[in-house]
Amino acid sequence: MGNICLCITSRISTAPPDCKSLDIPTLSMEAARDTFYRIYENGEQSDSVNKILRQLDFHPLSITLLATVAHHNKWGTRRLAKEWEKQRTGMLRAQRDKSLAATIELSLTSPTFIKLGPDARDLLGVIAFFPQGVNEDNLEWLFPIISDKEGILDKFCLLSLTYRSNGFVTMLAPLRDYLSPKGPGFSPLLHTTKGHYFRKLSVEVDPSGPGFEETRWITSEDVNVEHLLDVFTSVDANSDGVWRACAHFMEHLYWHRPRLIVLGPKVEGLPDSHPSKPECLVQLSRLFWSVGNRAEDKRLLIHTLKLWRERGDDFEVAETLRFLSKANRYLALYEEGISQANEALEIYERHNHIFGQAQTLQNLAFLLYADEQFDAAETAASRSIDLSSSTNNRLGICECHRVLGNIYRSKGETEKAISHYETALGIASSSNWNTQLFWNHYALARLFLNQGGFSDAHVHIERAKSHTVNNPYSLGRAMELEAQVLDEERRFEDAKSEASRAAGIFERLGAAGDLER
Repeated sequence: MGNICLCITSRISTAPPDCKSLDIPTLSMEAARDTFYRIYENGEQSDSVNKILRQLDFHPLSITLLATVAHHNKWGTRRLAKEWEKQRTGMLRAQRDKSLAATIELSLTSPTFIKLGPDARDLLGVIAFFPQGVNEDNLEWLFPIISDKEGILDKFCLLSLTYRSNGFVTMLAPLRDYLSPKGPGFSPLLHTTKGHYFRKLSVEVDPSGPGFEETRWITSEDVNVEHLLDVFTSVDANSDGVWRACAHFMEHLYWHRPRLIVLGPKVEGLPDSHPSKPECLVQLSRLFWSVGNRAEDKRLLIHTLKLWRERGDDFEVAETLRFLSKANRYLALYEEGISQANEALEIYERHNHIFGQAQTLQNLAFLLYADEQFDAAETAASRSIDLSSSTNNRLGICECHRVLGNIYRSKGETEKAISHYETALGIASSSNWNTQLFWNHYALARLFLNQGGFSDAHVHIERAKSHTVNNPYSLGRAMELEAQVLDEERRFEDAKSEASRAAGIFERLGAAGDLER
């Protein structure tokens, strides 16, 4: 009897005693295609079918049902793609008793599921709504009113309605499509969860403040929050609260996970009279800046400046001018940037706004340095440090030490330059500011490159790269600098390879100036 093996398949994930449990992964793309076309038999392989298979998360039952429906109806691939966009999982019904809905409803009507209580179905719908599912570390603030939420999630996994992945409880796309609320109004729990997310977003992101680390939660939840905002800006477009949350979301991304978002066209499409439009435009411009797209950054800021001037808000005019001066520095429009910084500084001085003065002087120092007005740049940086010290603006002090390092590097005063960079690194390390750590190691690498210290340059480039987590633009800049070092070492093939990788990143991000360079 030793050559007999019994294989048991079950809807639930618990195994009988003394049985070995196997985790069966979803299909590979190749296996999914083979499964589909073995039933379909109505045409050549196509990219549109591959796209649908990915959207089904390579779920075997869903692929089988889809292929059967398409085969029975003799649909070509174009008609199949059209029907899929229209019906989604509603298509997955081969016969009355053979459908994805039937298999899911069997689980939902099981005694195990019913015993979970009245909250279970709504909680399952919320998990289905979010592309990432729900983060198990955040259950307490996401669902404070649901008791035994951990136990309920365990049962969902037991019934194979959900699975665990990278700290999230999530589900395959076909189940998510079927179980997701048909609209936000159909799920009171989703509305409650939205409120919890919005409250988390409303916390100020202050790099010099004690709560800065706590705002890093967005790095694991950004896809969920973006989807939530995308839905609610569509169904509740006139709500100022939704758009304020959108601005806060972009601010969180700028500091912790810089990238562009699908909400950009919606932000620009708001009427100019909308109360949240200028704030949203500013935050959107900063995201473009963070991925190296300086032209878009400036375009959006020019529109924002017009709106604030029309509304007569002096302080916001100054803030926007400060951001514009920074955009012009990266576009090498130094004279224009210096003029804008000086106008912003006048407004801040008129209102005795110390923090704004310090930040603007910092921008001015970088502009004057780039324009090779080194003495004036040093004076501006020193004034900024004095003002920043009075407001405990440690980030501003850190930035000013970096620009002073740049100034002394350009003057050939290496020891002073290194001293300022190391001071900036010390400040940045104590607060775990990855962006500042990156740029100071980058600056040190450039200093050693200019002096022919290629080994030290490589060391600092590697350290810079270690601080590019969630920031592909910075990674591209580090690769570009490494290509320059390799080129100076006459390692031309390695230099070409690194430069090509950097160019690929800049092209994906739309960083045209960096790509051209």
